[in-house]
Amino acid sequence: MPTFAFPTAELPPEAYVLDYVRTPRGKASPRGALHHLTPADLVERLLGALAERNGLDPHLVDDVVLGVASQVDEQGANLARTAVLLAGWPRSVPGVTLNRFCASGIDAVSWASVALRSASSSVMVAGGVESVSRVPIFSDRGPMWGDAKVVSAVGSVHMGIAADLNATLSGFGRAELEEYALLTHALAAAARDGGAWQRAIVPIASPDGGEVARDELIRDGLTPEGLAALPPAFADLPEQDAIVAAAHPTVGPLHHVHTVGTSPQMADGAALLLLADAAGAAAIGVAPRARIVATAAVAVDPVIMLTAGQRAVELVLQRAGLSADDIDVYEFAEAFAALCVRFGRDLGLERDRLNPNGGTMATGHAFGATGAIMVGGCVDELHRRGGRYGVAAVSGAAGLGVAVLVERL
Repeated sequence: MPTFAFPTAELPPEAYVLDYVRTPRGKASPRGALHHLTPADLVERLLGALAERNGLDPHLVDDVVLGVASQVDEQGANLARTAVLLAGWPRSVPGVTLNRFCASGIDAVSWASVALRSASSSVMVAGGVESVSRVPIFSDRGPMWGDAKVVSAVGSVHMGIAADLNATLSGFGRAELEEYALLTHALAAAARDGGAWQRAIVPIASPDGGEVARDELIRDGLTPEGLAALPPAFADLPEQDAIVAAAHPTVGPLHHVHTVGTSPQMADGAALLLLADAAGAAAIGVAPRARIVATAAVAVDPVIMLTAGQRAVELVLQRAGLSADDIDVYEFAEAFAALCVRFGRDLGLERDRLNPNGGTMATGHAFGATGAIMVGGCVDELHRRGGRYGVAAVSGAAGLGVAVLVERL
């Protein structure tokens, strides 16, 4: 039984993080390490791992909430429910799949925590999955991407164009963006080699009889010269530049400063968190590792778009009654380098509090899974360094952002 001292029954229910598991992240390519498995396969394996390592009776689970950004083909038809049934869990366990673009996985955790804190559920599983190698980005062909009238009406731009707009507005040049990218790769390599993710990663069997147990995308040996030689990634989209000019005519010409080296790498992967209130944790017999203190979902101008994650952090800190200096670890989605450089500058953060184990520019961005990986990774890092508070936040397409603030227990 847990040794944690739960709140008394008179207090409002809390949402606790009991455990976190994830797959390694594979390249979003037919040659990627996870391409041989469907998204449902990845989630099925994680459901089994959560149950096995926690002695979890799946009958206790009130719902499974799964973030998926491209809900089509192998990622369509409510993948959460599909994975529950494939895993052999009781047919009485529901499942729901949600989409807040790149913030889908972190939003799944937020939604599950709300259900727990409202006393409508006692045990939840929440996370996300994306197999970009099997279900490519924009393959859902939604109007936000493919309907010219909608694109024009709402100001829908490519995320890379929004990143260049943010860099232009902030006055960032390539040198400072590439300096950030070099460091995030170095930190990710150190985290991988030092076993920082060992507790969370569930090895995946490979077709050759071996196993995949490490993230595949980290570029070892990345150099300043190599980054400097890369061409701008988003300079040949004149129709997108025109949308920016129409929405923000005072900005002037965009400075196309982001390259593939200062952009997130696309990946395959999945992650799940086991969440519960006090009664649920006691029923499972697992002591909580963290408490979800507050969450926030925001929306901003869809053209500037990528300021939403930072705005969500500011709001979640306000809701928790905390300041930026109270937070020991920030896991801030590396949705392009400019966003991270500005975030660190505006909040006055030392680099060891911001993505201390690197981020998606190095490790890969599996859209629906990334936010869940960040919340779980934030809890793990708080335990490693003995910190108290951590924040995870993601900026998504169309100006959406979500943040989750946790407290180590």
